[in-house]
Amino acid sequence: DFTDANLCSSNLTLADLTDAVLSRCNLSDADLSGATMSGATCSGSDFSNADLSDAQLRDADLSTAKLLGANFTDANLSRTALPPGSRVSR
Repeated sequence: DFTDANLCSSNLTLADLTDAVLSRCNLSDADLSGATMSGATCSGSDFSNADLSDAQLRDADLSTAKLLGANFTDANLSRTALPPGSRVSR
């Protein structure tokens, strides 16, 4: 459980965060490239300018996360809950 964690600018490359609870976390500028976050709950978390390229986000809940400037290049967003009006392409 990473609730309220400050992981700003952390290197979490290839981390296994399957089904993790990441509520209200500061992950701005974090490197999550190649991370597995399938089924993770990320309500209220800040992913601003985070690198999520090649991340596995299947079934993750990002519906209330801040995603401004986040890089989702080649990420698996299958069945990922995204914020309303989000311009992240699947």
